[in-house]
Amino acid sequence: MEKTATFDRLLQIMDDLREKCPWDRKQTIQTLRQLTIEETYELADAITEEDWKSIKEELGDILLHIVFYAKIGSEKQQFDINDVINGVCDKLITRHPHIYGDVKVQDEEEVKLNWEKIKLKEGKKSVLSGVPVSLPALVKAMRLQEKAKQTGFEWDNTSQVWDKVKEEVNELEEVVNTGDQDAIEAEFGDVMFSLVNYSRFLNIDAENALERTNKKFQRRFQHMEALALEQGRRLNDMNLTEMDTLWNKAKELGM
Repeated sequence: MEKTATFDRLLQIMDDLREKCPWDRKQTIQTLRQLTIEETYELADAITEEDWKSIKEELGDILLHIVFYAKIGSEKQQFDINDVINGVCDKLITRHPHIYGDVKVQDEEEVKLNWEKIKLKEGKKSVLSGVPVSLPALVKAMRLQEKAKQTGFEWDNTSQVWDKVKEEVNELEEVVNTGDQDAIEAEFGDVMFSLVNYSRFLNIDAENALERTNKKFQRRFQHMEALALEQGRRLNDMNLTEMDTLWNKAKELGM
């Protein structure tokens, strides 16, 4: 009952804002789109940092957006929040026949395989059709590979994938010597795609791994700048050897 009352409170606030607030009243699904993307990235950042306080706050922001879209959908007589909730409930029941039916499964891989089979029965023309076009390339590579895996299109073991990575790196090295920029870009993409594949076999999220490295680089570089200022200098005034010394100091400090 408490959960229901809490959700009803949010719905009432949304109704109030839509009626009385000039900004909220003006919003459309198009104007909310970019804001929703930003909120999703903020949640992703909080998850990467394992900042539970921020995760809670960002989940609230995303929930608000869901309610906002549903409110607009209701005004347009397209759907309301109950339709949204019932829709996902029906989908979960349909796609979990091992829970709500008599289907037997052995492990999580079989669950995912059944999920994709059910989606095809629902009218999907390809197992890859559920991957959003606008996903960031690194995330999209991971999702495409995961989807393809459900058909059995998958390497047998990690060593095979690593051999493929080395093969793609060699092909990139060969084409670099030709100076053909289009071919270089294509081969570079193949290297990245094969590395994402390798990350899956290592049970690593490639996107999250790269973001952790981004944050680490940012911390160390900014500490380098601070160390340079302590010497009354700026990085622009230093040679590469001097900057490398500061980088190592930042690294030793755990930056």
